[in-house]
Amino acid sequence: MKQIVEQALELWGLDDAAWSLAAARENHVYRIETQAATYALRLHREGLRTDAELRSELQWMAAVRENGVRVPTPVPTTKGLYLQVMGGIQVDMLNWLPGHPLGATGSGIDHKDRLGIFHTIGREMARLHRISDDWVPPDGFSRWSWDRPGLLGDTPLWDRFWENPTLKAEDRKLFLAFREVADGDLRQLESGLDYGLIHADLVRENVMVDEDRVWLIDFDDAGFGFRLFDIATTLLKNLREPDYDLLHDALLAGYRSERQICTDHLELFMALRAATYVGWISSRLHEDGSDLRNTRFVDTARDLLTRYLE
Repeated sequence: MKQIVEQALELWGLDDAAWSLAAARENHVYRIETQAATYALRLHREGLRTDAELRSELQWMAAVRENGVRVPTPVPTTKGLYLQVMGGIQVDMLNWLPGHPLGATGSGIDHKDRLGIFHTIGREMARLHRISDDWVPPDGFSRWSWDRPGLLGDTPLWDRFWENPTLKAEDRKLFLAFREVADGDLRQLESGLDYGLIHADLVRENVMVDEDRVWLIDFDDAGFGFRLFDIATTLLKNLREPDYDLLHDALLAGYRSERQICTDHLELFMALRAATYVGWISSRLHEDGSDLRNTRFVDTARDLLTRYLE
């Protein structure tokens, strides 16, 4: 990766910048420091996204930023390009944001005003949705879809959750039953549900906070989807918080301060979102810490799927 980083810095005219690895999740993110500014150089996981999908992500982020939602700003190369491919690796650059993540899995929420910050997250999510609806994507815009086939079809975006190899027979039966019922329910509901571009991953790690300001980061999973899916993603990761009901209400109040939404079917999307993580972990069971995450994902999904079917 060292050679690619150094080649990328030349393209961005930052040959003399200091750099260090900041994160290694789906992508490798490097912190690039100059005397004038700090940037985030992203080396994308091979095969995760097409060039068209990444260019579309950057175009959408730029449009959202221009309309007042705090998201990272794409930084062009010296030739005005936002995406480069070197050695088969897709590379782009964003500005480095102030503040710190709202929290991380297992470490709680890192903010003194928990309800206030969830109200703000809800408000910014609604603004993201509203701006996206008003925006006209350019020709060639391409992002995946968290639609009914993407969630429950034969080849869902995050793998077949009902085939997670660790599922016991009773759980497998439950997951299959849920898939059938949820597919039928969503088929009847989908034409009347709020649908459009969504972030799809507004978890604690992807909300940067600086006092009462928030930035929404990491648009890797973003695409077209049900707006309730966006809300469910944020709520699901805080389900075990002692003040969950208050956080739930604050998030929805913040959302509705900017944009109306019907939440009658939120329970369905909470269950759907929980199920997606059981699929996602299926291909990552060899990674460090996957056993604990898999157990947590399955336990959470079991509870929510059972509740929905009842």
